[in-house]
Amino acid sequence: MGNSRAQRIADRLVVEQQRLVSAFEKFDETGRFRAAPWARSTLGGGLACVLEGGQVFERAGVNVSLINGTGLPETAATGSDIAGKPFTATGISLVLHPANPFAPSFHANFRYFEIDSTTWWFGAVCDLTPSYGFDEDAVHFHRTLQNWCARHGPHWYPTGKIACDEYFRIPHRSEMRGIGGIFLDRLTGEFEPLLALLTDGISTILPAYLPILRRRCPMPYGDRERNWQLLRRGRYVEFNLVHDRGTRFGLQTQGNTEAILMSLPPIATWQFDTTPAPNTPEADTARFLQPTDWVSEPDAPIS
Repeated sequence: MGNSRAQRIADRLVVEQQRLVSAFEKFDETGRFRAAPWARSTLGGGLACVLEGGQVFERAGVNVSLINGTGLPETAATGSDIAGKPFTATGISLVLHPANPFAPSFHANFRYFEIDSTTWWFGAVCDLTPSYGFDEDAVHFHRTLQNWCARHGPHWYPTGKIACDEYFRIPHRSEMRGIGGIFLDRLTGEFEPLLALLTDGISTILPAYLPILRRRCPMPYGDRERNWQLLRRGRYVEFNLVHDRGTRFGLQTQGNTEAILMSLPPIATWQFDTTPAPNTPEADTARFLQPTDWVSEPDAPIS
């Protein structure tokens, strides 16, 4: 098989990258992505597209990579029998941090790993991290992801939702990073149906996220909301640097450090023992950070 499958997927991801970059630039109106190709001799390379200081997005990144490694790190291995073996991996990663505190951050990653002709798998992740929670947004996000998954099988959403709630958890805080979403990993079986699941998931990014931005970005805010956003971003940083396997994998495989760490918000803060006052919007955030069946929430319309 060689790398034909990985190259085919990487070529498709580059097309999707340009489509997403164009859509986010159009939504931002003033911000523009800077394209930064990178290469690591025989290890492969990629294209990082990063927007900073836009009207909507304080930072946004859409990155594609295709890499070859001599030894699969344990963070990506499915067992000791393949850890350390040569591999090929390709994927697209997105992280968007809006400036408005009422607009949530968004993350997605769609990837393919290949060891040999019989050992390969797909992965797909989409999750949302609000500083201020809105039931309407959570319901819209999860129902949109459920509709994507249902087009490929009834089991994908419940399986992926539970896995996402478990993965995007900050153990030392006893809370999730955000409201979760979908986490599908180590998917193997029939190649073409799984590729269709992956590509349909990429097509779901804009309908899942942009309606939420349209609702939240026009909302006025002040120093109080900005300060709370920066504190919540601190939790985002804690997860990414301490627990996220994707960050560790990228650094372990000598990926582009700047492209990997663009997932972090440009500004975040930490304060000692900060507890929001009861019955405030800030205190209400806590209920969004535990596993919730948003799809079944009544009286919350989807846009």
